[in-house]
Amino acid sequence: MKVGVVGTGLVGSSVAYALALDGVGSELVLVDANLKLAQAHAEDILHATPFAYPVRVRAGNYSALEGATVVVVAAGVSQQPGETRLQLLGRNAKVFEQVIPQIVQAAPGAILLIATNPVDVMSQVATRIANLPPNQVIGSGTILDTARFRALLGEHLAVSPQSVHAYVLGEHGDSEVLVWSGVSVGGVKLSIFAQQPTYTVTPEVQEHIDHGVRYAAYRIIEGKGATHYGIGAGIARLTRAILHDERSVFTVSILNAQVEGVQETALSLPRVVGAGGVMRTLEPELTPEEHHALKHSAEILKHAVEELGF
Repeated sequence: MKVGVVGTGLVGSSVAYALALDGVGSELVLVDANLKLAQAHAEDILHATPFAYPVRVRAGNYSALEGATVVVVAAGVSQQPGETRLQLLGRNAKVFEQVIPQIVQAAPGAILLIATNPVDVMSQVATRIANLPPNQVIGSGTILDTARFRALLGEHLAVSPQSVHAYVLGEHGDSEVLVWSGVSVGGVKLSIFAQQPTYTVTPEVQEHIDHGVRYAAYRIIEGKGATHYGIGAGIARLTRAILHDERSVFTVSILNAQVEGVQETALSLPRVVGAGGVMRTLEPELTPEEHHALKHSAEILKHAVEELGF
């Protein structure tokens, strides 16, 4: 099965590398406004396939996306010094106005996975421009935040993060909501698990983990300029779920009719992902405080979209 990656900067190239190393799909096509960059990444990644899986990797133009089952959209511009968030949004919206129609023309049946930040707003922009059903345009949303939450909890509790079930909902950003009330470890509620003295989860521990999740990107960007390996692995995992019709649950972002009374906004909730894209949205049980925080997150995103004119 063919997978396309449009935009081969740090995020796009990390996605492509993760796809190849994980053997996700049988053919990988890289597209970029800078053809030489796409060609260089394609050649470099191809040379890694003898150590991993026999994935065919090549660069091409938009027409090369024909027949793709999934197209990852990582095209966009970086925020410049002194530039406001709204100005960045405007510039990336203009990029999408050029990119999205060409993707849809070449691969109208493909599931679009949006990785460009701010991902929730850009997912809504992509849905409008593509004129596709919301379930077919999926933002990476809080998939990485959820992974960070599980990793930090697992480290504190001395268990594998794969055995920790926890979600981050809402915006992929400062207003995201860590759903502490729904955390379980191996099927045991955290409130019960943490009664054991060795694994105490105090309010101070919760605050430390919350800060570690919510501000991870700031620390990583300060240290090396960008976050790309984690999201590269996350997008590869989403792609596998679609190609194999897994119907696995991920916290991804799509355009919602309404969330907490806020109309027409894209944000992350637990969703079943399979061959049809998002096949179902789950409604987790939340505390009143978590409901309020999720509504606040939705309102922030709604305001950003309205300012942008989408």
